[in-house]
Amino acid sequence: MSSDSAKQATLYRMVMEKHRCPFGLKSLDLLKRQGYQVADHPLTSREDVDAFKKEHNVDTTPQVYIGDRHIGGYEELRKHFGKKVKSADETSYRPVIAVFCVAALLALAVSWMLDGELLTIRSGELFIAFSMSILALLKLQDVESFSSMFLNYDLLARRQVPYAYVYPYAELLAGVLMVAGALLWLAIPVALFIGTIGAVSVAKAVYIDKRELKCACVGGNSNVPLGFTSLTENLMMMAMGLWMLSYFF
Repeated sequence: MSSDSAKQATLYRMVMEKHRCPFGLKSLDLLKRQGYQVADHPLTSREDVDAFKKEHNVDTTPQVYIGDRHIGGYEELRKHFGKKVKSADETSYRPVIAVFCVAALLALAVSWMLDGELLTIRSGELFIAFSMSILALLKLQDVESFSSMFLNYDLLARRQVPYAYVYPYAELLAGVLMVAGALLWLAIPVALFIGTIGAVSVAKAVYIDKRELKCACVGGNSNVPLGFTSLTENLMMMAMGLWMLSYFF
């Protein structure tokens, strides 16, 4: 194959009035970023799509050809270029890291707005309170899925199933009250209670029972492994509760 043909690609992708395939767009973008000239063939109707699949004996679109070689869909194209393709059961700490980074940025922004300084005691408090609130939000997106995953390891929830449904609301309540600095007589015991139960539950499941589970900390559909990062959420709540007790002395 000549050097010219090596940089020629053909793409068949679904481009309908009510649906433009996102993987087709990603494939087109990836090919262009890799320096390919793309012969783009939009499939603009269901009939066109069905006819293409039958003719080329494929089950899905998009389909990519480089020169005379059939590559396949978007994931196969990424593999062809040596790029990472995430498997369905692959675990990652990225969701938790993203939450903590966003919470830290929000805390710094609010601290700068209120005090004209970035690193203050209040910014540290806000970081934990924002983290709790964001994590609660992610759980509340699908409480049913969260509760199912949570029941795999939380000691109290396994004895009292309703606690699995209450937990994200309790975490959100404590987080929001701590942001506001209001009703701390309520926020502190809630944070200490759920944080302590959570820390003990995670420690038992991971370090004593040696179980390999997924953490429900960012919701019931996550692939975050249960481990030290999961324990961090609970330890932060405990630390925040203990720290805020000083407000009363």
